[in-house]
Amino acid sequence: MAENTAEEFEGDEVEVLVDADIAGGRLDAALAKVHTVLSRNRIKDLILAGAVTINGKTVSEPKYRLTAGETIVLVAPPPEDAEPQAQDIPLDILYEDDQLIVINKPVGMVVHPAPGSPDNTLVNALLFHCGDSLQGIGGVKRPGIVHRLDRDTSGVMVAAKTERAHRHLSDQFADHGRTGPLHRAYIAFVWGVTETGKGTVEAPLGRDQNNRLKQAVRKDGREAITHYFVEARFGDEGWDITRVQCHLETGRTHQIRVHMAHIGHPLVADAVYASGYATKINRLPPDVAGPIQALGRQALHAAELGFEHPVTGEEMFFEAPLPPDLQALEDALENYDKAFAR
Repeated sequence: MAENTAEEFEGDEVEVLVDADIAGGRLDAALAKVHTVLSRNRIKDLILAGAVTINGKTVSEPKYRLTAGETIVLVAPPPEDAEPQAQDIPLDILYEDDQLIVINKPVGMVVHPAPGSPDNTLVNALLFHCGDSLQGIGGVKRPGIVHRLDRDTSGVMVAAKTERAHRHLSDQFADHGRTGPLHRAYIAFVWGVTETGKGTVEAPLGRDQNNRLKQAVRKDGREAITHYFVEARFGDEGWDITRVQCHLETGRTHQIRVHMAHIGHPLVADAVYASGYATKINRLPPDVAGPIQALGRQALHAAELGFEHPVTGEEMFFEAPLPPDLQALEDALENYDKAFAR
């Protein structure tokens, strides 16, 4: 059975001689086993599109059963240009090679074009910056987004530049670090004092039945697990704010925001999940209230990201410092504690 190399990507010709190991198996499964760069779904699409021949004849049935001695040839077309337009938007790049790029996403940047945010997204910026180094993912010259951050959550993100990197990173994020090296740590400033210095919130999440823009804890929701560790406590009579580090064991929409609100400690300045805490600002000293009022977004930052490089196998680790708005909040809290120690 022919083996393809890591350098192969869409546009290459892959030839496979059917031997006893794959005879009797499905066409799509055999090609997915040989072509480690393309996903099985992409291979299925290519078969349906007529990009595969067996003994010189086009076969467009993914379930086709193979016979020993047959010769399979897959010729994937070159990747098409992406629909989103490349835009020259500055990026804070932490690392880049021919397989992936790691960036520190700023507050206010949407990750992917969507209704209401058709451009000026991270994808638009990556299309411009990466240019011809994008080898094609799913047949399109685009960056592979394997995880997301909310528009108003800052911090470390990784995107794939090749099909192989996309598959490998996607598998790591799907595993959530349970059996591999994936590591994600978020810094959050929450209202109140947690009962313990560390804890785990295990509560299933689904769409809020009363507000489709929100998530909620629901018995019929998807599994969601968040681990948190207290890093610092601030406050005085009538108010308390805690800095926590959160680790995700699952990756649901708004997971940290909903879980911390669920245990009675919503994120500071979270207009969606901490609306009932807006009046707390009136109890704060002006030097602390000012930075919170200036935030205009939830006090959440993706501070750390670790993963295995999809080609070299090296364990990589990246950190992004607190952005200016959250650093201003932390400085104000620390200065208050120093001046008016409890």
